[in-house]
Amino acid sequence: MKRVKLVVAYDGTNYRGWQIQKNGETIESMLNQALQELTGEDIHVMGASRTDSGVHAMGNAAVFDTEARMAGEKFVYALNQRLPEDIRVQHSCEVPLDFHPRYQETVKTYEYRILNREFPLPAYRLNTYFTYYTLNVEHMRRAAAYLIGEHDFKSFCAAGAQVKTTIRTIYDLQVEKAGDLITIRITGNGFLYNMVRIIAGTLMKVGSGEWEPEYMDEILNAKDRRMAGPTAPAKGLTLMGIIFRGEKTST
Repeated sequence: MKRVKLVVAYDGTNYRGWQIQKNGETIESMLNQALQELTGEDIHVMGASRTDSGVHAMGNAAVFDTEARMAGEKFVYALNQRLPEDIRVQHSCEVPLDFHPRYQETVKTYEYRILNREFPLPAYRLNTYFTYYTLNVEHMRRAAAYLIGEHDFKSFCAAGAQVKTTIRTIYDLQVEKAGDLITIRITGNGFLYNMVRIIAGTLMKVGSGEWEPEYMDEILNAKDRRMAGPTAPAKGLTLMGIIFRGEKTST
């Protein structure tokens, strides 16, 4: 028996998220199916991040156990021949049998993309949120600065989420603009349910001029989900990568 780690990229548009659901295909179910076809075993992957319906990834991680004799680094080639074009494994390798991606110390990076112009562009329709309201990027940057560091992010956690603690650490939070595309890039040691999308929705409230940048501090300290902005649509969110303790890169 050996345990193999996968780094997986996907366009989440056509899937009901990562985790297996009764009402449609998921990234997890497609990986399980491909692995079962490849090995003839009843395999169930264990993912690092259970991304929601419509959310994308450049580097989510998962592991599975197998008796197959194939070397860990060869699974990437065999799986990509069996997966649909909107799911592609980027890397595979053998890891210790006690390695579990959800119980490791990690650094995760997400990006939320916003197309900010008068009219939408079809090429961005699946992975970018569109708004024609002019957003003030400098105000968004000033608001974002309040969130860097270790804080109680209860105001940015979806109501009803079951977690032991709402304290998380954000190492970096950048808001950049290139042409009409605004990118919110956030790196932290973990994220609460819908946390990044709520932060994005709140920053857009600031960018639109509805709230002042300094109001972000009040939202954070309130520890009340009702104080923050709306949950931004899933399609603008991409999990860029996960670095596990001891790794130099996400792969």
